[in-house]
Amino acid sequence: MIKGVVFSLTASFLFGVMYYYTSLLSPLSGEQIFGWRMLLTVPVMTLLLLIWGEWRQVRSIARRLRRELWLWIVLPLSSALLGTQLWLFMWAPLHDRALEVSIGYFMLPLTMLLVGRFVYRDQLSGWQKSAAFSALLGVAHELYQVGGFSWASMLVALGYPLYFMLRRKAKTDCLGGLWFDMLLTLPVAYWFSIASVDSALAVFSERPVLYALIPVLGLISASALASYVISSRHLNFSLFGLLGYVEPVLLAIVALLLGERIGPDQWLSYVPIWAAVGLLALEGISRLRHKRGLPDDM
Repeated sequence: MIKGVVFSLTASFLFGVMYYYTSLLSPLSGEQIFGWRMLLTVPVMTLLLLIWGEWRQVRSIARRLRRELWLWIVLPLSSALLGTQLWLFMWAPLHDRALEVSIGYFMLPLTMLLVGRFVYRDQLSGWQKSAAFSALLGVAHELYQVGGFSWASMLVALGYPLYFMLRRKAKTDCLGGLWFDMLLTLPVAYWFSIASVDSALAVFSERPVLYALIPVLGLISASALASYVISSRHLNFSLFGLLGYVEPVLLAIVALLLGERIGPDQWLSYVPIWAAVGLLALEGISRLRHKRGLPDDM
């Protein structure tokens, strides 16, 4: 479990870094950033799979495609579910939907927890139950503040659980499966980023430093997604979902670094969620102490 937690925290940290990093990529639009992110994630992920000796996972799924024809439907569907989420993450801030999407990310760990509990029969520890209740208070307050759900919120809260459930069912919940998900986004990524060659050249001519910044985006993206998938294989569905609250906390910190402020009416949303993350951290410390034979009160 510790390995899964470490990879989950690594993924959340890298997603936080990427959230800040995109602010350095002007004058690219959200769609262009998404396109370049996908175009560069595939070659970087290919390189990582080769370095880690995991390319056999890609070959295994390719062999399955020859005898399991239903995968020709499952893989494009899986890619579409993930690609939609990654696109929405970039699109929302530019179209006044950032708050709605953030609500979705607040709700997501709870929907993951419900799926884990009722679909996969996961058992929660006392720490995890307390964290879930604390997070529920924060989410309930935020929903009260905004007055309900939107399609963007529901797309995040329900889309990711469907994505992970589909991958588990199809037995593609590995780095090889993620590679195929990324590969199948390339036509859309090409359309967003460089379908208009003149427009793309104009942007890079305006700011040549993008030639150096864009490849780093691919490295961060591939590393974050790889860590996220690895963590999902080492954690039960419920704990994997609850650890998702680390990412909104980091994104809030990034937002503060970028000059945004938490309003007085938002503290009752953030504090319970931060408390939930703190409870999960305390559980991790408690488990490590037990593993080393140390008392909890040291």
